[in-house]
Amino acid sequence: MASLEELRKTRLAKLDLLKKAKMEPYPAKVPRTFCLADAKASFTDFEAKKTQVSLCGRVMAIRGQGAILFLVLEDGKGTFQAVVKKDVLKPELFELLVQALDIGDIVSVTGTFFVTQRGEQSLLVEMWTMATKALQPLPEKWHGLTDPDEKFRKRYLDFIMDPETRQIFYKKAQFWKVTRNFLEEEGFLEVETPTLETTTGGAEATPFKTHHNDFDLDVFLRISVGELWQKRLMAAGFPKTFEIGRVYRNEGSSPEHMQEFTNMEFYWSYADYNDGMELVTKLYRRIATEVFGTTKFKYREHEFDLAVDWVKIDYSVEIKKQTGIDIATASDDDIKTKLQSLKVDYEGDNRERLVDTLWKTCRKNIAGPAFLINHPKLIAPLAKSVAGEPNIVQMFQPIIGGSEIGRGYSELNDPIDQEERFKAQEKLLTGGDSEAMMPDSEFVEMLEHGMPPTCGYGFGERLFAVLTNKPLRETQLFPLMKPK
Repeated sequence: MASLEELRKTRLAKLDLLKKAKMEPYPAKVPRTFCLADAKASFTDFEAKKTQVSLCGRVMAIRGQGAILFLVLEDGKGTFQAVVKKDVLKPELFELLVQALDIGDIVSVTGTFFVTQRGEQSLLVEMWTMATKALQPLPEKWHGLTDPDEKFRKRYLDFIMDPETRQIFYKKAQFWKVTRNFLEEEGFLEVETPTLETTTGGAEATPFKTHHNDFDLDVFLRISVGELWQKRLMAAGFPKTFEIGRVYRNEGSSPEHMQEFTNMEFYWSYADYNDGMELVTKLYRRIATEVFGTTKFKYREHEFDLAVDWVKIDYSVEIKKQTGIDIATASDDDIKTKLQSLKVDYEGDNRERLVDTLWKTCRKNIAGPAFLINHPKLIAPLAKSVAGEPNIVQMFQPIIGGSEIGRGYSELNDPIDQEERFKAQEKLLTGGDSEAMMPDSEFVEMLEHGMPPTCGYGFGERLFAVLTNKPLRETQLFPLMKPK
């Protein structure tokens, strides 16, 4: 088998053939009547009229020999067969095609539609020109890219060889379109908030740091979609806002975690977490039916139906049910011992991290759909406490397929309480917890001017990954790769 370098040299020689024949191998524009999907849709009408058309596409297969060749073209919208006959095409063009054309080249072919003896809709080629000469071969057809690293590093080849993978991203675009349409129908205003911040807020994650040269100031890439900014908009009199945008978290990778991803967050004044749960249920069902055409899904070992009633699960009760640990009375050492017995790795030894790790171990066993409620205050520094339960907050998280697919609160709008919680988070930061929330004195000042009761909620593309039953990495067009 020839090496890649030998194959490239052969293709370079064919490039020279094209140039000697005065055929531009990389023209700015080539004849094209419509895409290949439209060619199939318009076939009957154009065949009857014997109208000449031009089609373009990448050559995915070349069959036949001698006086007749069959080319399979693909353009991202569909496939179509072009038939090249020696007695139809000019002799010099036929010979040039035979000598210079390779699988992977992009061509424009002009001719008339006809149906082959085998009943296949085809184009009888009367003229052709090169649109793009490929100097590298495509991966072997039946195996494609088998190395997972190469699959992501050369994502364009993955999409060429696996159209089903490419379809995921048409569906993902529809996923965000349905989300946007739903929120706009519900009266939410789409906004844009800063992606560079002097303090990160709205989530607990390690941020990426960069430097602002003009201000000579270190800033952070945001870890939430403008939570503290959108709350300022609530105080300013905007009743409903949302934003869909990129966020960045300098943390580990896993099937459900990436360092860069798309999130959506909405804020809704004069609403609480009960209103939020009702709206989120409607939104997720809308996404399921309009994007996937079903409410029934499988993710890993779990099966769930978003159309059924969503149960509510108490945070502490569920942990005790699954592990025997009462987080209200258990010591840190008790939780560590339990995690060790469950063979669960954990980072950090402050209580917030320990309790959260214990819960995440339990979460994997819940198929859902469910809402997790009654979280302890120490893990939700921006949520309002439950009336009469100062250590429990009005927070909710959808649980489907053993995963947390979003997070929302009745937002804390008491400036004194918020300042105290920021101080508690600052102690965690100084104690080495890089994921603790940074204090924001200007946000507290805003609360002192008065923010109405508000429900806030956010979810990211993890929801899309779960509904497609794929690792998050596979649902990103170009996940970050280490340079070779």
